Amino acid sequence: MNLRKTGIVVALATLPLLAGCKRSGEIDPTGGITAVRTTCPTVAVPAGTGDITLFNPADARTANAIDVVATVTNVRSDCGDNGTDVVTTVNFDIEARRNDTSAARDVTLPYFITVVRGGTAVIAKRIKQATVHFDAGQARAQVSAQGTSVINHAAATLPEDVRDRITKKRKAGEQSAAIDPLSDPAVRQAVAAATFETLVGFQLTSDQLKYNLTR
Repeated sequence: MNLRKTGIVVALATLPLLAGCKRSGEIDPTGGITAVRTTCPTVAVPAGTGDITLFNPADARTANAIDVVATVTNVRSDCGDNGTDVVTTVNFDIEARRNDTSAARDVTLPYFITVVRGGTAVIAKRIKQATVHFDAGQARAQVSAQGTSVINHAAATLPEDVRDRITKKRKAGEQSAAIDPLSDPAVRQAVAAATFETLVGFQLTSDQLKYNLTR
């Protein structure tokens, strides 16, 4: 599954806040704390989309009408950089439980993988399906699922002047040391534009999402 939006180039930039090879949270000898950004997007499950509940009948919402409950779990990602694109493969499991175990059954569940820029803008999305098979008498079953995002470097490479402002070393007592470069709206906007997430979850109807958020 390849996520790419025609006419939109998205990218990630490597942005160490302090020079040198550091670990995130490490205190630099010259002052400050190192925060490391990699070319790989953050991978996560958006709130409210990590589980799905099917009812029988479909419009019921009582506990005794619950038919199947499924959950996204064991999310892991493999990110590779080929010099032009950052390719992230997301693997996860779907664990499902049903109430009526009398017969063998297949349950097909829709899920999405999407790329979000700056925390709010969905720039690419793909919907796929995973089928969970229950044998007769089996209450629980599991299936593995996968999605891939492809993000091009160029659009999210920070302008050199912005990168220099963020990575500039500051000494205690200097006026610049008291000013956070991210307090500048232009810098914040540039960093947001260079920040991407790859998100996976169930493709829910509005009623299913409302149920998840209000139960």
